[in-house]
Amino acid sequence: MHKICYIMGAGEPSAPLPERKPGDLLIAADGGYAAVKRQGMEPDIVIGDFDSIAAIPEHPNVIRLNPIKDETDTLSAIRLGQSRGYDRFAIYGGVGGRTDHTIANLQNLAMLARRGERGWLVGRDEVFTAISDGSIRFATSSRGYLSVFSMTTESTGVYETGLKYRLENYTMSSTYPIGVSNEFTGKPAEISVNEGILLIVYTMEAMEV
Repeated sequence: MHKICYIMGAGEPSAPLPERKPGDLLIAADGGYAAVKRQGMEPDIVIGDFDSIAAIPEHPNVIRLNPIKDETDTLSAIRLGQSRGYDRFAIYGGVGGRTDHTIANLQNLAMLARRGERGWLVGRDEVFTAISDGSIRFATSSRGYLSVFSMTTESTGVYETGLKYRLENYTMSSTYPIGVSNEFTGKPAEISVNEGILLIVYTMEAMEV
């Protein structure tokens, strides 16, 4: 079982953080500290440039970043988790609000996938994730919709099985959204790609296996 690094950002409210298991890490990124506290939790680490909140949080493990930097607070939190040996990241509060930060977080998912790691960007009603040269499977109990987009110019050898609409050895383009709004059917479902990075969006009623 992989340990998970949970990151709470300052975007729109997301689904509640789950109960952490031994070995999991919770990082509050900048204004995400307030969101963690609202859920009655205490982060292990708080990181950020704190340019969007009134005061630096009173916490024993605060990492203050220079506001003049190349990486977002969320990406800095991911880097911190990686430095501590984590390769699974669940990002909450990372969608909504500023659209540019949502796009940045989608690129963070692609970066993690390219490294052979996994990231999940959890919203209020849906989850975003990305895979690179690999596959993702869903349980038969999964319900709702699923959409697939190419994050690379082309993603080759794309298969979508067990869903309402099927793709077989398809070359998916980043400029043609053929993978939008597929549906679960009560069968085991799988998305795979031979070469490229796929962004996958699915409803909360879906479950990876």
